[in-house]
Amino acid sequence: MGTSPLSIDVYVAPMRPYTCPDQLGEGEVATWAPSSSTLISGPTEGILIDALLTFENADQIAAWAKRFGKKITGVYITHGHSDHWLGLARLLQHFPEARGYAAPEVVARAAWEVEFNKRSKYWTSRFPGELPETPVVPEVLNIDEILVDGQVVNLIHVGQGDVEGSTIFHVPSADAVVCGDVVYNNVHMMMYEADEAKREAWIGSIDVVAELNAKSVVAGHKSVGAADLPENLAASQWYLRDFTTLANNGGTVEDLFHGMLELHGERDQPHTLWISARAEVVRRA
Repeated sequence: MGTSPLSIDVYVAPMRPYTCPDQLGEGEVATWAPSSSTLISGPTEGILIDALLTFENADQIAAWAKRFGKKITGVYITHGHSDHWLGLARLLQHFPEARGYAAPEVVARAAWEVEFNKRSKYWTSRFPGELPETPVVPEVLNIDEILVDGQVVNLIHVGQGDVEGSTIFHVPSADAVVCGDVVYNNVHMMMYEADEAKREAWIGSIDVVAELNAKSVVAGHKSVGAADLPENLAASQWYLRDFTTLANNGGTVEDLFHGMLELHGERDQPHTLWISARAEVVRRA
């Protein structure tokens, strides 16, 4: 086993506009959330966690990661939402010795998303010309222990995040955990697929992260420059509970949106809050 502790470095792709075919609310601006890719590295090797979405995302991650001078041995995906892995095809072109991996439940969701996009054009309509024609779905990883320069990185199956089948990566030697979309950092949380029962399960997943007692907690969606603090665990749970409380009060999409803004207006990416509020009102109908 290696003796040098691993290092954690985080790249954040900033919030950006995208082509939204949906009708927008009053004052709503269609932006994609700021998103993170994490380099876990030792003296000579490194792995990347999440490949993000577009060609530009992948190119920028690669240019950033290459500055550290490590051999990238793999790209690991936290969950199946396409904005965390569609960049994999392009990213692996920059690191031809690496391969893309994910837990079986993540691969299953990613494969479903490929077929969903073929039918709906959901992603290609929103990011025309920015995505691969033939996505590279990550390979199934059937182990939960990854070695980087002899140091262990543990894959943990937490289940519910903003989608079912979410995983996190615990780095004991760095006292860090890379959480994907189980935890958010100063960004409005996506609840398009998370009804009240799933939000409760999501809160439980965050408890699993908290039990690791890590000093560094990296969120999948975080503001540029935001610190990777463990306080984001409780803040994410607080946000989920507040959303449920306001949703159960009834009212319109606008009521839920503005009610959450009053409580959490400091967060980036209000467009995500609009999406979550619309989905919740539809579920209630």
